[in-house]
This record gives sequence, structure tokens and C-alpha cells, in this order.
Amino acid sequence: MDSQVLGTTHDLKQSNHNFGGGGTAPRVYWRVEGSLLELTTVRPIAFFTWNGQTFIERWMRRGLVLVMAVLRPFLYAANRVFATRVVHTVLRGVSRDRLDLLGEEYFQYKLKPQLKPEGVRELKGLIESGADVVLVSQGLDHVMGPLARHLGARWVIANRLEFRDGMATGRLVDPVIRPRGVFARIIGAGPDGRRDAERLVRDLSLAETGLTGVEALQAAVIPAERQLPVLGHPIVHFDGGRQAQTLSVRAALAGKRVMLIGVTGFIGKVWLVNLLMDLPEIGRIYLLIRRQKSNPALGRFEKLVEDSPVFDPLYKRYGAGLGRFLRERVEVVEGDVAQPDLGIAAEVAEKLRKNLDLVVNSSGLTDFNPDLRDALLTNVDAAVGIVEFVRKSDHAGLLHLSTCYVAGARDGRVGETLRPNYTPAGVANFDADGEWRSLHEFVARATEKAEDAEVTEELRRQALQKEHASKNLKGATLENQIRKNRVRWLRTYLTEAGKKRANELGWANTYTLTKSLAESLIHKYGAGLPIAIVRPAIVETSLEKPFLGWNEGINTSASLSYLLGTYFRQLPSNQRKRLDVIPVDSVCRGMTLIAAAVVQRRNAQVYQLATSVTNPCDMRRSIELTSLAHRKHYRALEGLESWLRLRFDAIPVSKQRYERMSAPAQKAIIKSIQRIVSPLPLRKTPLARAERNLEKVEKLIELFEPFILLNEHDFVAENVEKLAYALVPEEKSAFGYDTRGIDWWEYWINVHIPALRRWTYPLIEGRPLEARPSRSFQLAEAENNGEAIKTGTNGATWRYS
Repeated sequence: MDSQVLGTTHDLKQSNHNFGGGGTAPRVYWRVEGSLLELTTVRPIAFFTWNGQTFIERWMRRGLVLVMAVLRPFLYAANRVFATRVVHTVLRGVSRDRLDLLGEEYFQYKLKPQLKPEGVRELKGLIESGADVVLVSQGLDHVMGPLARHLGARWVIANRLEFRDGMATGRLVDPVIRPRGVFARIIGAGPDGRRDAERLVRDLSLAETGLTGVEALQAAVIPAERQLPVLGHPIVHFDGGRQAQTLSVRAALAGKRVMLIGVTGFIGKVWLVNLLMDLPEIGRIYLLIRRQKSNPALGRFEKLVEDSPVFDPLYKRYGAGLGRFLRERVEVVEGDVAQPDLGIAAEVAEKLRKNLDLVVNSSGLTDFNPDLRDALLTNVDAAVGIVEFVRKSDHAGLLHLSTCYVAGARDGRVGETLRPNYTPAGVANFDADGEWRSLHEFVARATEKAEDAEVTEELRRQALQKEHASKNLKGATLENQIRKNRVRWLRTYLTEAGKKRANELGWANTYTLTKSLAESLIHKYGAGLPIAIVRPAIVETSLEKPFLGWNEGINTSASLSYLLGTYFRQLPSNQRKRLDVIPVDSVCRGMTLIAAAVVQRRNAQVYQLATSVTNPCDMRRSIELTSLAHRKHYRALEGLESWLRLRFDAIPVSKQRYERMSAPAQKAIIKSIQRIVSPLPLRKTPLARAERNLEKVEKLIELFEPFILLNEHDFVAENVEKLAYALVPEEKSAFGYDTRGIDWWEYWINVHIPALRRWTYPLIEGRPLEARPSRSFQLAEAENNGEAIKTGTNGATWRYS
């Protein structure tokens, strides 16, 4: 029960509060009604009920509010406390998240314009004089909290609802703050809302609680800030004292040489910048970057530093001296991990093998269902090549980034263990090495098949079809069209084949299949090496570093959250399933701890970086938080479109209801209309655009079903917490890992969705990102003491995640 949890997280007795910085500031109780606002009990409750999550819920609660409005005078005449309790029962079943957001909205747009200027001036003058003001009101704390924060007060006494599992029970927690009487409204209407403690005890009938009057009043005080329980977790080592010694990241990584693969990706960039900001004493960071046609690796990195907002903190700290700082710590190495020796020139590779302390591989192809060739090359072949490079090194360790979702189609708790030759489907005698080679053989056979006579004839027929854009083709033009069709056919064929094979073995997509194969092969070919496999969950917006609210790319949940900001309402999902989202800077903090552990040879084999166990947020809540975040955005805008959109809250539904009432049913209606009008001589097929949009929605839902509807995973993340627990005290603020303290309400509504609107939604809509001041950066001035680095790469395609 949330109310019980809150009762254990902060003792509200005055002796346990630090009022006024040491308890010396005078405490003043200030009644809101009359001095600041003319509040009623029913209006805010009516606002909450009129903005429920579902249309049916809204109308049902409106009816209840109407009944309450009729009965209220009789109930108040009988007993004001009982009447107050009865009125609040209509909020049963409303989530705390919704009440917090609607409470802020009600204050901002309804109450704030009605604040009495004289009372506000009097109250602010009192606060500026040093008094510790407690606002007292009959309103709910969801409304009074925003009011107090706006005025600068730190404490409130207000009515509070009881919550179980985040949902209101409809019961008010004692003490119930009853409305003022008729005479109090007449004599207490001035700008001075100060009340002495004894009078408040009488007015609020607090003496009936069993405590002495003043003690009861003090016990009713709650903070104006949103209070959340801090989830504690004991750390116990059952395997001896091997990791009982303290860990210092600075001591472990100072002067060390690290090679980072995948710096152009989301995680790679953030980890590089955070490492340079927090650990400038690092020895040397080598960045392995592939050449892109005529654009060398060095040029790509310089462009990255110039354009990416991730590097803003470094620019802010070092200004014009950033180039010199990076030249002292960063070296760009041109290479290609898909080639032997990572595509690095022989003399450079030899130097790295001798000097490297750690290789961090954050590269990978993150498309869920890519061309099987690309997936094997980037996610499996490259991982094996990196392990081979590490084995040839003198003393380097490896930190390899995988994903929690290698668990595949299974339910329950997922531990931090690596099971070689694992398949979620439990295929007997499965061999990951054999599967890897078999998939490569399949690719080779498919490439040959694309050239055979039967496929060529089919491609020729397609090229000559009348509806084809380029009809009546002949000679070289026809052959060129056949060649393009062959490339498209082979890509589609291998994409579908990879997805099919992944499903047969129990994985949702080609991405998780190849990531799991890579883990098994690393285990096999990296036996005896200091290797840590790091499995992040769904990596999303930063909470702190490189700055609050950084995100990029559309391969995670961005497209789904974008869909929930439109008129789409019914998302097929399992309400109990935990959506495992983790901020990117939490992932990078974990990586830094693990890197230090690998260097000191105290690492575990597998580390999961996830929140489904440490700080769970289920699908019901994540869908509602997403809708509330969109609501906050649209509420601040004007126009009919925004007014309509903020009323279309997304709701979790079953797969059957989705198919019966959402996109599939709507598409079926459109197809029926098209069949009816097909005999008519229309120039264009009616509703063709709407049909295409619905098909996109269906494909998107199908793509995300394993993550929102199927497979109830709970990912254990204890190994990294052990490292964080072992940190020396002076490094906990800089390098500590803690996902238990994340406030999902604050994160989703004020950080994550606004960040997606700024950095990702424009890409989905085909709009440019916001304009940024141009800046120039050059690392080449003193790169490698003026000597060009030979790479031996032939420019093979490589993608970084």
C-alpha cells in the first residue's frame, strides 16, 4: 500500500524535520481558502473525473459527480468530514500518476489565474522573512503541492488519498481536512491566512486522532515536493570475499589505454564524453572508425564532434582548448572490424596489441529484422574478430555490449548467466558455432539462387509488367532493371529468412538471434580471456549526462511512443508486463564500473543493466505515462487539433480487442469501401493513403509485440550493483550506479517524451532537427605527430549502434 510506504519513508513529526535550516525558523500555518483562493471540494474532483483515461470512465464518473453535487448540501449538513470522504470516493481507480499530472494542470490553468494578489504578496513577504510556512487546505495534495511550490512554501496540510499499487482506493487518509464553515468563510476572507496551531486543531478536529493537538497537527504536515519511496536492496556476497574489497574507478583506469569500437552510435558517444568529463586522467582512448568512401575516419570523428550535441559539455568546459585536450587523450584509428585484425594497418595493430588495457565493443546493427548478411557480419562475425584480436594482445580485456533480449521467448526471472548454445525454444543438440556457419552457407546459396534462370525470368517478368513505372524496357536498360530487382529480391529473401529462423529457435527477431549467437561464440573462442558481456535493456533518454534529456535514433521505443501521441488509442499489450527501460547515462555508468572491474580482473562474466527488477514500470503505467506526457505537451498549445489530441489517451487492450476495434478492423473497413467503389471509373483508389498508414501501424505493432505483449521478462541486475556498492565513498556521486531512485513519473513526463519530441520525432516526420550554432573542430593538427595512419581497410560496409 503506497500510503503505508510513504509513512515509512518520511516521519512527519516536527522533531524529525529540519525546518528552516536547523529548526530555528518560526513555523507559520497559512489557510489557503479565503486568503489565496476560493476553493470548493467538488470542482477539482470533477476536473479529475472529466479527464479519465477512457471515454466510458469519464462518463461514468461524471454521473457520480452529478449525484454528489446533488447530495452534497445534505451530507455537509449532517457531517462535513463524512461528506468529504464520500465525495472523494469517485476517484477510486484513478492512478497516482494521473492525479499528479492533472493536479499540476488544474493549478496551472484553473487556479493560478484566480490567485488573490494581496494574499500572495502577504504570503511571499512572510516566506522571504524566513518563516517556514505550511499551507493548509481542504484540497487534495495533488493540487496543493503545485500551489505550494509555486509560492515557495515547503510544506502542506491537505487531504490525501490512499493508494494501492499506484491506484486510488477512494479512501482519504487521516486526518481529513473538512471544508470551512459558513461563518469562517465570512470572517476569514482577508489576505492574511495565518492561523495559530490551537485554532487549526479545533477547526480541523485533529484532537480526535488520539494525539495531543499540536502533535496531531505536526503529524499531518507533508512535503510539498512529490515524495517517492526509496527502494532499498541489501548486498550480500555468498561466494566468498572475492569482491568484498573496495573499488576505485579512478585508480583502476588512470593512465590506461582503451579502444572504443562504435563511437558513432548512441551509447558509444555518450560513454566517450562521460569518460572524458569524469575521468580526464584516462591514459589514451583509441577510436576505431571505418572510412566511408572518400571520408576518412578522422574526418568522420571531427564531423561528429562538430555536429553532435553530446559534445556540448566538453565544449563548455574546454572551449577553444578542446582540440588540445582531445589530442592528448584521443586517437582515431581507421579500420573495419569485419576484416582480419579489425582492418587496422599491421604496424598500428602491433602497437595496439602491446599497449591496450581494454577493448570496449559497443558496435552492432540494431535493426530488428535486417538483411541476414548485414546482421551476421556486424553482430556475429565482428564479435568473433574482436575476440581474436584481444587474444593476440598482451594483456587487454574485453567489454562486449549485447542485449537483455537474448533471453528470447520465455517468461520469468532472467539471471546474469551465459548459457552456451542456448535457444529459447530448447532445441536439442543446438550448436551456436554450427548455426553460425550454416547461416553463412545459407547466404551463399541464396546469392547463387538469385542468379539462377528461374529467379531471373521472374525478375524479367516483373520488369516488363505494364503497371511497372518503366515499361517497354529493352537491352541494357532492361538488364539494369533486372539487376536492381535482383538486389531487392535477395535483400527481401534474406530478411525474411533471418526472421523465420529466429522465430523457429525462439527469438523475436534477427537482431536478438545474432546477438545471442555472438555471446555463445565469445564464450567459446574467448575462453580464458578477461571478458565481460554487458546486456542493456531498452536504452533511452539520459537523466543527467551528457545533459538532461539527450536521445537520438528511432530504433528503440520512439516510434511506438510517437504513435501513442496521435489519435491511435488501443495498444495491444500485457498490462502486467514490465517495460524495461533504462536511461543511457545509467548504462554508461554501469559500463565504466564494469570496465574498471575488467581491468582489475574482478569482473563477472555477464552484467545486465535493467530496471524490471530494481525499479519496475509495467505496461499499464508506461502507456498511461506516455499519454500524460503527450497531454502536457498538447495542453500548452492552442487550436482544435491540440484540444482533440489531449483527450485521446492511449489504453492497453487485448490482442483480440485490437484486431476487432483498432487498425486491423479499420483497414478491413477501408478495403470494403474500395471493393464497393471499384466498378466506378475513379482516377485514384479512394482512401489509399489511410490504408498505407494503417498498414504501417500494423507492422509497427507486430514488430514491438514481443516487447509489449509477449514474454514477461524480469531481468536481474545484481552484478553491477555489487560493483557500485564496492565503490569508494568519494567516487559514488561520479561513478555510482543506481536505477532504484528513478522517478518514472518525472522521467517520462518531463524528460523522456520531451526529449523524443526534440531529437527524434522530427526524424520520424521527415523534419529537420532544430538549428544549432555552427562550430568548427579539428583533431588532425597533431594527430599521430603528423604521421598518417595506414589502415589496410578496403571500405567494407559497417554500421555502429
